Amino acid sequence: MTFYEEVGGEPFFNDFVSQFYARAATNPVLRPMYPEKDMHGAALRLKMFLEQYWGGPTTYSEERGHPRLRMRHAGFHIDIAARDAWLSCALGALEGMEMPDQNRTQLREYLEMAAHGMVNASETDSQ
Repeated sequence: MTFYEEVGGEPFFNDFVSQFYARAATNPVLRPMYPEKDMHGAALRLKMFLEQYWGGPTTYSEERGHPRLRMRHAGFHIDIAARDAWLSCALGALEGMEMPDQNRTQLREYLEMAAHGMVNASETDSQ
């Protein structure tokens, strides 16, 4: 059984992404990175990516090709403050999820690794 199946499939990822974006929409560091006209699109892309990563449908790759996360995020100034803000929203969403502890640990570790991997700017870089 895949992680995707263990946590309940699409409803789980819909809920997680919804909780994440509810936090991101009010976060002063992250909000400027999400244009209002693309909030829904960003949420859908995150949901499809996470579903695919964790063993669900491959819709993300079918529609968008290889994830190439660092390349897709290269246009954003992601410093330590942005990483921490994103991780705070993601871990806050994770707290609100019903799931087995083993899956919670796996997802938390992935989110932490992914957040660290997206940093592409230092605090002293010009924005």
